[in-house]
Amino acid sequence: MTTIDKIYRKLIVSCQALEDEPLHDDYIMGKMALAAKQGGAAGIRANTVRDIQAIKREVDLPIIGIIKKDFSDSDVFITPTKSEVDELYREGVDIIAMDATKQIRPNGESFDVFFSRIKQSYPDQLFMGDVSTVEEAVYAEQAGMDIVAPTLAGYTPYSIESVPLLVLEEILDKVSIPVIAEGNFDTPEKAKRALQLGAHAVVVGSAITRPQVITRKFAMAVNEATEEIIK
Repeated sequence: MTTIDKIYRKLIVSCQALEDEPLHDDYIMGKMALAAKQGGAAGIRANTVRDIQAIKREVDLPIIGIIKKDFSDSDVFITPTKSEVDELYREGVDIIAMDATKQIRPNGESFDVFFSRIKQSYPDQLFMGDVSTVEEAVYAEQAGMDIVAPTLAGYTPYSIESVPLLVLEEILDKVSIPVIAEGNFDTPEKAKRALQLGAHAVVVGSAITRPQVITRKFAMAVNEATEEIIK
């Protein structure tokens, strides 16, 4: 069974914690992945080789690997240069995901020039394009991406008003490669609807693996209730 088949109509859990977050630790991400597997996840999305190695020690699920890195000359930060792709390839992740938007990459490279170089280096690797618009998804497919996802819908300057479910639905209508629902599919209802629309799989991150975000939602609701009671 191929990697694409293993995640078909399944839940993928994004296990990530950035340096300024309480759970930023590869051991914790490994255990988070194990908990996700025990809960029914069929795949993991992870950031950095160190976290990926820890996750591999805990689970044998397909891994979508990324490396987030900031550059002063670009807003692209998800697997932005060939250096990050090289690291992920050497680690042997099942799928390498990267920003596939029209934003200029570090060193002034456009997505098509960058990805053409990557495909030549690694013709047999599966690649997933994180996009923010329908047009970018179409372009990513034409460039040779194996999978696309509206991960960045609402996160680029020109897609701020986007509704992820609507972007997903339009992408599904325009491309023939697998489309993974990712990017604010933060409730079971949204995840279910994404699959009903025809998504190949669904990635859920913060709603499962970032307790500070989950806690904030509950705290806001509790605070609102308290204010109403006081009034």
